[in-house]
Amino acid sequence: MTHIAVPKTYKLFIGGAFPRSESGRVYEVTTPRGVFLANAAQASRKDARDAVVAARAAVGGWAGATAYNRGQVLYRVAEVLEGRRTQFEDEIVRQEGVSVSAARAQVDEAIDRWVWYAGWADKFAQVAGNANPVAGPYFNLSVPEPTGVVAIVAPQDSSLLGLVSAVAPALVPGNAVVVVASERHPLSAITLAEVFATSDLPKGVVNVLTGSPAEIAPWLASHADVNALDLVGASGLEWIDLEIAAAETLKRVLPPEEGPDAAAPALARIQALTETKTVWHTKAML
Repeated sequence: MTHIAVPKTYKLFIGGAFPRSESGRVYEVTTPRGVFLANAAQASRKDARDAVVAARAAVGGWAGATAYNRGQVLYRVAEVLEGRRTQFEDEIVRQEGVSVSAARAQVDEAIDRWVWYAGWADKFAQVAGNANPVAGPYFNLSVPEPTGVVAIVAPQDSSLLGLVSAVAPALVPGNAVVVVASERHPLSAITLAEVFATSDLPKGVVNVLTGSPAEIAPWLASHADVNALDLVGASGLEWIDLEIAAAETLKRVLPPEEGPDAAAPALARIQALTETKTVWHTKAML
């Protein structure tokens, strides 16, 4: 008996659910040789707005969790990702046309990078914060806090590692994320969303959009309820226009990065998506 293949339609990930695009649009995902792999949802302006609403609703609870708790949740994501490594390897081979060993190396690096960032959750504040010397009977403390809702254009050449490299550092200090996945290689992004949905990550903390970054990014750049814009994967777009649009609402903007070291793991990527709160307190007089 001949087996009938059932092509999968990969949906969006918004507010912890997997909706189709409100426009009903999908696009075909193919191998580098043009062989059909699956359908992916093509996100619209309305989907982007819905994702921002979900992120805004989630950011308070995620930012308000203890740093230790955030770290444990992020470690749990790595555990679930590890359990599904075979699926990720298969998707990377088919999407990117690379060897099995190269796909395995990408999954290994993605897991290691996620764990590396998880380990910073309850440590980065000690490095990024300060007890400042002042004249007078006061304590003066600088404390890093999350920026809020971060919109990200993920690296377009990498299906998994680039996505992890952009999303993980934004989550560490307590931000919520709306990420536009690689248009050519979106399958691993939605599979990673399935990992988020089955780990302990609260719904809405990460929202994944697939489709055209050129179509979606301008709406995120100009959205008044987005606090920061990471354009790490936007080198192929008119990213200066996105930066100008973001300036209208005083967003923090991270410019595009290119090359093999794009979005390389660094404490600076965490700090770039934080704000510094300074607190004064009088010393007790003896």
